[in-house]
Formats: sequence, structure tokens, C-alpha cells
Amino acid sequence: MLQCTAVTQVPYAETLLALATMEGGPVHPPDVVEPEDFVLCELADHDESAEHAAHLWTADTPDDRDLWFLWSGTGAHRVHRLDTLRLCPAVLRELATRTVTTCAYFDHHSGAHSFSVTDPLGDLIADHVHSEVRRLVSEDDAPGAPDAPDVPDTDAP
Repeated sequence: MLQCTAVTQVPYAETLLALATMEGGPVHPPDVVEPEDFVLCELADHDESAEHAAHLWTADTPDDRDLWFLWSGTGAHRVHRLDTLRLCPAVLRELATRTVTTCAYFDHHSGAHSFSVTDPLGDLIADHVHSEVRRLVSEDDAPGAPDAPDVPDTDAP
């Protein structure tokens, strides 16, 4: 299932207040959010009846509550809220590889779990970054590649 593509601006003052007052919040909230930050809905593609949601902060608490920004509507009709929500308890167990993947969303979210959601743009960006790294590494391993850059001798008379 594809990821929702809804984007909205984060209300800076409200978000700072929520981060500063939440249990397990950041030591310095202005390091977490900028005045002009935008967020992308992280949930699976959904209809207008479900709220959009973006994860803002992973709390350092024993009860697994994170800060989420939830919104619906657009422009002047946008309604939003900031809420600390429990993590979704769903897990995906791959018996062949013995891996366990937990859902990264909040409990009772709409739609598919995070491990079933794909982000084509994110995948494209990751593929591009990986190919650039491979290209740079292969250039460094190429015959005739310099071991160290030429640095002029500044101590010479």
C-alpha cells in the first residue's frame, strides 16, 4: 500500500509547548522543530474521513507514548491536534529470516501498518543515495586513484 501524500505546516508555538511539557520530551525543543517546518502524513493512503498523522517525537518513557501531529482538512479548513499516543502493538514476524518488525504508528491508527506501507519517493531517494555511494567507492578503488590528496608543502623556505 502506498503512503499518503498529504503535507501541512506544523504550528510552531503549539508544537514547542507540546514538546516542552510532554513527559520524556526533548531537553531543548527548538532543536526539534523549526518555525517553517512541514510534515508529511506517514500513514497509508486513506480517504478524507481519517486524520493525517506525522510522528514528531519519541518519548523517553516506559509507557511507549510518542508525540504525534494529527490533522484533517486543508487551508482555512484545517483542523489539527498534537497528542501523545501509545505505539501500535502490531508486529510482523518473518519466520524465514527470524526478523520482527514493529509497526511505527500509534495504536488504533487507520489503514495498514507501517511495515505494509511503501514510500516510492523515499525509495527513489534511497536508491539514488546508494548508487552515488557505490560510484564514489568504486572511484576510490579504481587503478591510478590517488591514495592521498596532494597537499602543498607550506613549511618549505
